[in-house]
Amino acid sequence: MSAIDDLPPLREVIRAHGLSAQKSLGQNFLLDLNLTARIARGSGPLEGATVVEVGPGPGGLTRALLALGARKVIAIERDHRCIAALNEIAAAYPGRLEIIEGDALKVDVRPHLDGAEARVVANLPYNVGTQLLVGWLSTDPWPPWFSSLTLMFQREVAERIVAGPDSKAYGRLAVLTGWRAQARILFDVAPSAFVPPPKVTSSVIHVVPRAEPVPCALRDLERVTEAAFGQRRKMLRQSLKSLGVDPLALLSETGIDETARAEEIDVAGFLALANAFGRARGG
Repeated sequence: MSAIDDLPPLREVIRAHGLSAQKSLGQNFLLDLNLTARIARGSGPLEGATVVEVGPGPGGLTRALLALGARKVIAIERDHRCIAALNEIAAAYPGRLEIIEGDALKVDVRPHLDGAEARVVANLPYNVGTQLLVGWLSTDPWPPWFSSLTLMFQREVAERIVAGPDSKAYGRLAVLTGWRAQARILFDVAPSAFVPPPKVTSSVIHVVPRAEPVPCALRDLERVTEAAFGQRRKMLRQSLKSLGVDPLALLSETGIDETARAEEIDVAGFLALANAFGRARGG
């Protein structure tokens, strides 16, 4: 019996089903159920909540979410080997766990929500975590179908998500996140907590969507940040030339110094540049 429910400890589950983490799927299993419960609590009170989980693996975080009161957990798992273990959890929590076998990058979870507002809580596979986050933050229309994202990344990626101007970690990902959401790091997780242990420290972040972000065309923001950070050591008057419009006119219109570099411009500045770019190209 585990510390949070009547199901077997995760090591026994993994042994019984012959599971091993696959590097090709970006898997690292969390076996400490106290730690998975801490991650689950990081999303806020769970009583009555609908939760979407990506990459549950043998189900450590899934069990924590259910034990802490989630009304329904929708678990998206690509690895067929893990489905039997997840089915055992579903049997222990009748009607509360829905398992979707598939690739989270391709699954549209919205039809499974029955109109309920959901939150995402996940120990994301390392190889697709950033891609999933960008997809969620690029959701249209906005506000999105989720009320929050509580996610685990490599520490280096987490720092890139929450970074501010004048830091080496600040870049396109931080601008996109800062535009549509507020993000913070909750706590770090040591490599020893995983099987197999990764070579880097991980971090759990909490992301809350902004109800009314500054109006801006996503594609224009992507183009401007790609140009600016693609040559981040150059002044903006030079790096923005790749946009195909007069960079000096953009900088003059937005009141940004033409000698500034990308890492010096805050999110509001990039939104202003993106909107000016949209007008300049006739968008």
